[in-house]
Amino acid sequence: MPSAMPGSPPVGGSGLDIDATLAILERAYPYHPMSEVTGCEPFRVLVACLLSLRSKDELTMTVCEQLFPRAQTPQAFAALDAETLAQWIYPIGFYRNKARTIIHVSQELIARFGGAVPDDLDALLTLKGVGRKTANLVVSLGFDKPAICVDTHVHRIMNRLGYIDARTPEATEMALRAQLPPRWWRTVNRVLVCHGKDCCKPIGAQCDRCPVAAHCAKIAVKPRPVPAHR
Repeated sequence: MPSAMPGSPPVGGSGLDIDATLAILERAYPYHPMSEVTGCEPFRVLVACLLSLRSKDELTMTVCEQLFPRAQTPQAFAALDAETLAQWIYPIGFYRNKARTIIHVSQELIARFGGAVPDDLDALLTLKGVGRKTANLVVSLGFDKPAICVDTHVHRIMNRLGYIDARTPEATEMALRAQLPPRWWRTVNRVLVCHGKDCCKPIGAQCDRCPVAAHCAKIAVKPRPVPAHR
């Protein structure tokens, strides 16, 4: 994969101008879908991420809206019994397991970190049920620090654009850490999650209305048929 010459825009294998591409998407999607319900507070971001695993974001946000008025701190969650919390977060997928995980994480935060969420990626990864996607989003959204949160949308779109060539989300994260300019680290999850839901869908990508279609290599993409004008 070629590297950029000094002073030139960082490029991917297709010659993608990543600065221009992400700037367009940043204007199109100015808000992270999780920011309003969590207030970007680190513990609420952590809980929302744990709830979102293998669940649709829309359902996660609805559950969070009902949950956080009842409990917002590690101390409040640690004091709950698992069955009560499970009832509060139903009908989210795997709600009983997630209830136990959230309570255990809350107890760990109290016992090991004085009741505060650590702002360090490695420390977050020592918590039960916290993977790289969750840890990176807590660091970036909860603490406003540079971190690259790679979910299925980021993985899919960065490879479609031709900026990287990676087989797994973790490989995508490592490739982006090596190549993506740090000023975009916090932005990339927000804009690509929103873009993936709105336009660059897994099946039937809406390339006909994509704001960055002219920049995209369209690798392994099968766009939807262009709708007939009515």
